[in-house]
Amino acid sequence: MAVKSKKSKKITKNIPRGKVYIQATYNNTIVSITDLQGNVFASASGGMVGFHGPKKATPYAAGIIAKHAAEKAIKYGLKDIQVYVKGVGAGREAAIRALANSGLNILSIKDVTPIPHNGCRPPKVRRV
Repeated sequence: MAVKSKKSKKITKNIPRGKVYIQATYNNTIVSITDLQGNVFASASGGMVGFHGPKKATPYAAGIIAKHAAEKAIKYGLKDIQVYVKGVGAGREAAIRALANSGLNILSIKDVTPIPHNGCRPPKVRRV
């Protein structure tokens, strides 16, 4: 007796609003798109898109990375986003522009770069 295996239907979530986290470092740009609870459903980085070495840190690469992540997220029905930018890299503004140009409605942009209040403890005085 042959047993038919049932194909499970792929359940696609409909996520109309979400958060976008852009981490722009000196070496790379990482874009993560989450729902409002913080569950990541789309992400992209320089290596995923095909950039290697110092090219990953350029504003051009950041734009391509953000566009790639936005295309993944639009498949889930994403329309409105809140953007959180972290880091001091060159791709900060380029990534935000690419998200806006991809058809997503940006509700707010917030800079969450960690800033030290008093910094690290300075080194001991050098005695020669």
